[in-house]
Amino acid sequence: MLLDIIKNSRALLCLECGKCTGICPVSRFNRNYSPRILLNKALRGGDSDLLKDKNIWNCLTCKLCDEHCPADIDYISLTQAIRLEANKIGEEALCSHGGAAQSLMRIMATPSLSPKRMDWIDKELKFTENGEVLYFVGCAPFFDVLFGDIGVFPTRSANATIKILNRLDIVPVILKDERCCGHDLLWQGDFENFKRLAQFNIEIIKKSGVKKIIFSCPECYRTFKIDYAKYFDFKIEMLHISEIIVKAIGEKRLKFKELERTITFQDPCRLGRHLGIYDEPRIVLNSIPKLSFKEMRRSKNRAICCGVSAWMNCSNYSKRIQLMRLKEAKETSADLFVLACPKCEIHFNCAMKETSDAQRSEEMKIETTSFVNLIADTLWE
Repeated sequence: MLLDIIKNSRALLCLECGKCTGICPVSRFNRNYSPRILLNKALRGGDSDLLKDKNIWNCLTCKLCDEHCPADIDYISLTQAIRLEANKIGEEALCSHGGAAQSLMRIMATPSLSPKRMDWIDKELKFTENGEVLYFVGCAPFFDVLFGDIGVFPTRSANATIKILNRLDIVPVILKDERCCGHDLLWQGDFENFKRLAQFNIEIIKKSGVKKIIFSCPECYRTFKIDYAKYFDFKIEMLHISEIIVKAIGEKRLKFKELERTITFQDPCRLGRHLGIYDEPRIVLNSIPKLSFKEMRRSKNRAICCGVSAWMNCSNYSKRIQLMRLKEAKETSADLFVLACPKCEIHFNCAMKETSDAQRSEEMKIETTSFVNLIADTLWE
């Protein structure tokens, strides 16, 4: 099994140049972690030795190494496959927040449950149970409960997305029985529960008759577009909300109020390196009058991610990655950090809240907002 995984990932073409380790944000702070060493361990064989190596869970799967590999090795797919094999022999990652998020996802994988998850929608917004365009909300309604104490409320972004769609005369379908997309469970190697969630979502979406799905969460988008297509028979038009807004701007269907702020933008790894969407958010942000956009030193395909993946590796190394990235945001002289992924919002705001060093806190403290919140707030009424 492992040999097939290695062949499919092109790992046999490794040049041992070390660029993967040199560019890895985890390796920068954690000297015990090296993508190159793990890849070599896979090439040398000894499945059980590799599958029991705790370092297989440290990878952020941010795809920076894939981006810089001269041999075009698919290290991220190799990592996912190794984790799936490790899970089969009982190996697991050490999860953050006491495994609360994982427990919630596995509960949602129970088909007989009927979660009450529609109360978050603002009363003035329009949505429907039948139509052609679905807005897949994901886990936002549950994240409010878990992370409201650090000032992160993802349902505000979900409401903002519906507001934008309504402004474009789109009344989206919101499915009351929708479940978690399964992103985190898949990257933790729990394929069985990922499969249950995916099959449940696919079934209710097919029954709904929708022809298009819109996402505001990059992880949901990546999971549907790449992983559902890989593991299941599921084909449907899918778009990120930034793609919808760019099209509307080109058709002069949206008008923005002036906003005298200086911003910088965080490229989520799933939206950027995984899906190749870099320009659309920038086109949208640069369409807001008087808004000053400043790029960070490392942006687009070179961007550093938020330091945690699938609630697994929230460690001291993660905090150092987050502080490094927040400092880069501050160095742009921006006064607002725009984030297009709910996980980025959670992790960066958590890092700022937990920093006790006053001087360091001042160096990296910056106001944050979600991409869709900023757009929704600047639309002409």
